[in-house]
Amino acid sequence: MKWHRSRPDAGRMFFVLLLFLSLPVSVYSRTAGAEKAPGSNAGSAWIIPIRGDIDLPMVIFVRREANKALAEGVEFIIFEIDTFGGRVDSALQITSFITSIKNARTIAWVHNSDGSMGVSWSAGALIAFSCAEIYMAAGTSLGAAAPVLAGPDGNVEAAGEKTVAAIRSQIAALAERNGHPAGLALAMVDLDVELWEVSADGRIEILTLEELERLEAVSPEGTVERLSVISPAGKLLSLTSGDARRYGLVRELADDRETLFAAIGAHGTAGESAPGFADGIVAFLNSGPVQVILILLGLVMIFLEINTPGFGIPGVVAMIAFVAVFGSGALLGRVDSLEIILFLLGIALLAVEIFVLPGFGIMGISGLVCIGLSLLFSMQDFIIPRFDWEWDLLGRNAVVVVLGILAAIAGIAVIALIGPKIRIFDRLTLQTRITGTASGPLGRSSSAVSEPVNGNSVASGSMNEGGPRDAELFPDGDAGEDYASLLGKTGRVTATLRPAGKAEVAGRTLEVESEGLFVEADSVVRVVRVRGNRVVVRRV
Repeated sequence: MKWHRSRPDAGRMFFVLLLFLSLPVSVYSRTAGAEKAPGSNAGSAWIIPIRGDIDLPMVIFVRREANKALAEGVEFIIFEIDTFGGRVDSALQITSFITSIKNARTIAWVHNSDGSMGVSWSAGALIAFSCAEIYMAAGTSLGAAAPVLAGPDGNVEAAGEKTVAAIRSQIAALAERNGHPAGLALAMVDLDVELWEVSADGRIEILTLEELERLEAVSPEGTVERLSVISPAGKLLSLTSGDARRYGLVRELADDRETLFAAIGAHGTAGESAPGFADGIVAFLNSGPVQVILILLGLVMIFLEINTPGFGIPGVVAMIAFVAVFGSGALLGRVDSLEIILFLLGIALLAVEIFVLPGFGIMGISGLVCIGLSLLFSMQDFIIPRFDWEWDLLGRNAVVVVLGILAAIAGIAVIALIGPKIRIFDRLTLQTRITGTASGPLGRSSSAVSEPVNGNSVASGSMNEGGPRDAELFPDGDAGEDYASLLGKTGRVTATLRPAGKAEVAGRTLEVESEGLFVEADSVVRVVRVRGNRVVVRRV
């Protein structure tokens, strides 16, 4: 009886595609939709810590906990800030969310304790300016918010003027919206801003040099007096808690929560958030090395699923890997229908390359490009970069995706070349052959025997004389043929090997299979291995 390995079918591939439709496409809510009416829990406060690096998992944490606080109807949401900064895009998402809160007063508190750093720098300063009120503990500082770019060697350099201008306008808008001195905000971001403390008609004001010169030009002589330079040109502004209070950025100093609650008028219940296990999982899944491993694992498992009969473990593992990639991106608000459509289109193009157009050409390359773009877009919330920091982020994400795809291609090549020789893959193929029939290979009565191949033990039994005839078992008339004489002979492929098919060897048309690779029709092949009726060939 002839046997060859089962080949993939389009129906099973379609089933795989349908299963991938279960990938999460919902985006975590960006607005406080669960808000209660203002004052429903008057006087209550909720503390949300913003500690360590400002990154994408921090965005999820802040949104989730703020929505939870709003659902409780609290009057004050206090952001306890203690950070050196972090990613610009994450900080902008957090500031956008904080400014969208309508039913609670937002408070930024730069606190100081045994386990804290007592600073709100860079992205932390941007978040502080997005709150309606700012409070600081004694001995803390706030500022130094100029955007920088980190290079591959770990060194940082100042961002371009386009990025600085965007952050400068954003922090100034936040300051104006919440009644904070806009000049202080500008001097924290832009090295070119020169900031002065001025006495105008007996009032103390904080003005940039341009604002001061305009005021002097329209004011009577002697009514405007320059008191001191707060921040000279060429230096970034960073304020201590005392200076921040002096210049009107901070209303009062609050060294502990009791003092803070008394200053803002909070009383009664106070809730507090803390990052949990789920936040750690999201941060873990969004790290660069883990993303590379998930892409590698997903693509290799798709290849194994396509090349094995039925739907089994490789397909399940591939689904888990890509659900982790797209699911974590969806939680961060970076995955929409575009990413899912591109991914499914890429899988479909690869399926066409495998089932319809053997080899690897434009369809296969297009499929990989679509999959790569879908993975790339799932790691960022923009399509076309506009600022330097977006180009920097795009470069890092592209490296992750390219490394994952290249590693997957290398893994697939290794499996295709040496997979048939590895015993772990024996479970995917039938490892027995029939060497006798009811009447024997030459028509005599004999026992039907299944002999072991590759060391796998099989059972043998007997059949009666009245069993099936050889012609019924082997319509091609090759019952019990010995193909050992074909070893080393060359022939021509008559039906594309995928990896099984037909070839003409020594004047005979045989069922053969390649070593896991596709071989086009009319290719010259050599018989490299014969095991019973199984003939394995290799392209010459």
